[in-house]
Amino acid sequence: MYPFWGHGSGMLLSWIVGIVILILIVWFVVKALNQGNEKSRQGDKTPLDILKERYARGEIDKEEFDRRKKDLM
Repeated sequence: MYPFWGHGSGMLLSWIVGIVILILIVWFVVKALNQGNEKSRQGDKTPLDILKERYARGEIDKEEFDRRKKDLM
């Protein structure tokens, strides 16, 4: 009656589901490892480095930069 729903099709479906689950696991592991690397890179910055970046992006003006730099030193 249904020629494509024999015993072999259930096996094919289980292989596909298994591969999808494996891909998802690998994706989550890679994503977790990349987030750990980003946090460690940001943690290596000194407060003065962060202040310089904020000044370079224009978030603070020259007076604010000088005042905060003096506070840090």
